[in-house]
Amino acid sequence: MAAAPNYTAQIIMLQQEIDEMKEDFSENDNAFFLCSMSLIIFLMQCGFAFLEAGAVRSKNTTNILIKNLLDSCIAIVGYWALGWALAFGDCPNNTIGLFVGYSQFFLANFSNYPKFFFQYVFAATSATIVSGAVAERCEFANYITYCSVISTLVYPILTHWGWHPKGWMALGITSGVVNTHYDDFAGSGVVHLCGGSISFLAAYIIGPRIGRFPEDEDDESDEILGHSVPFAALGGFILMFGFLAFNGGSMADIVKPGEGHIVALAMVNTILSGAFAALTYLIAHYLYHGKWTLLLTINACLAGMVSSCAGCNKMEPWACIFVGVGAGLIYLTLSKVMIRWRIDDPLDAFAVHAGGGFWGLTSVAIIGHDGVVYAIGNTIGGATDGGDQIAQAFAQLGWQWVCAFAIVTWSILWMWPIFGLLKKIGKLRVSEEVEINGLDIYKHGESAYPLHAYGHGWHDFESAPDTKVNHSKHLPVGRKNRIMSVHPEMSLEQLASVYDRSGSVGETDQPKRLFMNQMERRKSRMIEANALSALYLDDNEVPERKNTNSKTVSLQVPTTIVEAPETEILTTEEEKKESNWM
Repeated sequence: MAAAPNYTAQIIMLQQEIDEMKEDFSENDNAFFLCSMSLIIFLMQCGFAFLEAGAVRSKNTTNILIKNLLDSCIAIVGYWALGWALAFGDCPNNTIGLFVGYSQFFLANFSNYPKFFFQYVFAATSATIVSGAVAERCEFANYITYCSVISTLVYPILTHWGWHPKGWMALGITSGVVNTHYDDFAGSGVVHLCGGSISFLAAYIIGPRIGRFPEDEDDESDEILGHSVPFAALGGFILMFGFLAFNGGSMADIVKPGEGHIVALAMVNTILSGAFAALTYLIAHYLYHGKWTLLLTINACLAGMVSSCAGCNKMEPWACIFVGVGAGLIYLTLSKVMIRWRIDDPLDAFAVHAGGGFWGLTSVAIIGHDGVVYAIGNTIGGATDGGDQIAQAFAQLGWQWVCAFAIVTWSILWMWPIFGLLKKIGKLRVSEEVEINGLDIYKHGESAYPLHAYGHGWHDFESAPDTKVNHSKHLPVGRKNRIMSVHPEMSLEQLASVYDRSGSVGETDQPKRLFMNQMERRKSRMIEANALSALYLDDNEVPERKNTNSKTVSLQVPTTIVEAPETEILTTEEEKKESNWM
């Protein structure tokens, strides 16, 4: 007779298999969540590239784009080799572990790749911030140096202090009823305050772009405009999209009860904070200047999102008013202060990231669920331990400021001697000639907008080839006796200059330009005048012509008169040939 089956053992085995499947599914779900968020955050590199490319002049576009490309390449190598080990490597010695990790170099004996990839994209973001502050004048060796140091040493050690369980900032201070810790959910401090502080230092040491500030300090500063507002706006939109994953993805897990709610709350608070910052700045700028600015409003929105990073997981949506309005005003103040101090930061990296980052660390201790506002409210409401809550809240606020000071100090102490050494050996900044003429051709041999790639090969007012083929039906009415021209001698910068001058409504609206001497000014006006004449298709469209039988014609353009050679008149026979061909 067969033995009776042991149902109890089978049930226990089945339960074990179910538990293993749950654990496996949970691990895979978390890995997929982290990888998905990491990919969106990685897309922020594209946002930085577009934003910075649009904010610089066309002659430096290739240079700024290759820097954003190499940010990702250099950061992954450095973070793989040293960064991860210093940030999250195991540290059996508790004393050393307060400051740095020292295992898993080159990812040895390591398998948690989703977490590594997520932390890598954060490291790349921290290094990317600085490139905007030194745009249009930074030597390429300088860029490679600071990018390598930030992503390999500076940022990883800061994340160990703040985000590793054994880091000294994360442990905080415990004394009686006070128990502080570093409260920064998504990197307002270790990512943005770090990058913003280095941006200020780099912009200060490297100096302003040529022509950015007048020699007489009493004169108003000349704004150097970027070449593409659409590029900058597109970059801003991509960064706004990326910030939702930047903050929401910092939850790291998604399978436990309530974690999805926290992720959604973080995203809602992120976009709300950015919106209030943008609206605050937009209104303030309109009241002061009478204009609805686009680019600066985007920067203010990004500053608000940076501020939300610290506490987006632990504050109610109404608190975003406090965070966003404060971020917008801080951005406005710091951007004005930078100009007052004559520090040239083309992308406002310091005002956006350092200002927003510091405000984020501060606001989470004020408006977060266990912050000063709640402690005071509970005390007024009659809580028995109200005094202890207030003490804890203010102690936490103080610890946040201590950590912010440590972040700024650590970042500057690392980068000041490096920038100083590069300046000493002449590798900090490009020469004056290269800066004036542009970095694209000299440094990379690639123009972002090569003129030969535009237009076609037909020439204006040129006799058509003698052929019996009738092409007239393919030409628009009124254009059957000529072919449009591409003028290869006219650069895009010259064409843009003509557009600015010819589209001006008055002398006071003329854009200010940089000229090394009076001859360059006259040469520029002559080029602009000739370019303007090329824009007109019909003789009667040119503003003013004189006797067409003379060898020269006088062309009147705004602010100057230039002598240009007369266009030869087609003979009767040539006209007949052309008419027959048409």
